[in-house]
Amino acid sequence: MTAPAPRPSLRPASPNFSSGPCAKRPGWSLDQLKDAALGRSHRSKIGKTKLADVLQRSRKLLNLPADYRIGIVPASDTGAVEMALWSLLGSRPVELLAWESFGQDWVTDVVKQLKLPDAKVTTAGYGKLPDLAKVDFTRDVVFLWNGTTSGVRVPDGSWIPDDREGLTICDATSAAFAMDLPWHKLDVVTWSWQKVLGGEGAHGMLVLSPRAVARLESTTPAWPLPKIFRMTKGGKIDEAIFKGDTINTPSMLAVEDAIDGLKWAESVGGVAGLIKRSEANLSAIARWVAQTDWVDFLAEEPKTRSCTSICLKIVDPWFIALSEDAQAEAAKKLASLLEGEKVAFDIAAYRSAPAGLRIWGGATVENADIAALLPWLDWAYAQVKQQDSAQAA
Repeated sequence: MTAPAPRPSLRPASPNFSSGPCAKRPGWSLDQLKDAALGRSHRSKIGKTKLADVLQRSRKLLNLPADYRIGIVPASDTGAVEMALWSLLGSRPVELLAWESFGQDWVTDVVKQLKLPDAKVTTAGYGKLPDLAKVDFTRDVVFLWNGTTSGVRVPDGSWIPDDREGLTICDATSAAFAMDLPWHKLDVVTWSWQKVLGGEGAHGMLVLSPRAVARLESTTPAWPLPKIFRMTKGGKIDEAIFKGDTINTPSMLAVEDAIDGLKWAESVGGVAGLIKRSEANLSAIARWVAQTDWVDFLAEEPKTRSCTSICLKIVDPWFIALSEDAQAEAAKKLASLLEGEKVAFDIAAYRSAPAGLRIWGGATVENADIAALLPWLDWAYAQVKQQDSAQAA
């Protein structure tokens, strides 16, 4: 039986470890939004200026190639990915990589909604990656850089050839600003404001390489495109989208918050500083896992462990012996106990993932809060196990 753990005395200053929307940046307050262009049109001079500021700061922080476009699009990362799928696919075969729930969502879109006949689906279970060496780059390739619900990321971009024939379409929603993205390997990249910089939801970001733009201008999809997916006019890319003239109305309050997050990112050393903060959070959890017998990373290979959506599985023989439903119930009790103590909110594993915990370690989470959380995990697990054992007796 797991030894009783003492009740910790130190609590995280912020108990917000949700994987989306994520913790606000340290020091954030509503006062940071006092200059928001509320009540003003997003097409007014001040509205366009603020939207352009988001694009320019994002471009500079991420060190985007000069010939890559960057735009703000509707419906968060989901909208950005689906805009790319509906607008770019269909002219050549496609391969979809899926090793967690959101990758499976894109499979559903392409196979069941777009019904592309030449779609190849390559999958791996939670905790694993597909064999990246076997990916067929004569096809368009759709994949996630980081699996938010599995805590598994691709280790680097070496598996993507520079002379690829197809486009690479990368969902990077929990990777952008926390992982080193090799832009020359990626033709389409998407993310949302609500992840690494702790922004608000509903707005997505879309980056297009020159190859992606050429595809847009040379291919007409065989299906109707909703207004919010349309990126061309008269057969040419609509450049206004990539200068802050958004397709639909954005929240100017959320825009102001995005600017605040980008300014904070600049103040902590840019993307390099953000990566350092995220990796330090992963390292703290890795040290704890190494000395804790009831838990392990869901990601099987250390080099594939996410530094943002850090997913943990319970490996205690007591837990493994439970039925699948009982495991889910025990993990739910664990997360609920932590929430009741106000030390960790929203850290239950994703609903379709194996029962366990998911701790956001992105840059807005302070390393001291991660350190303060870990003893509470031991305490809460011991409580749940003890209660279950007592009931069973």
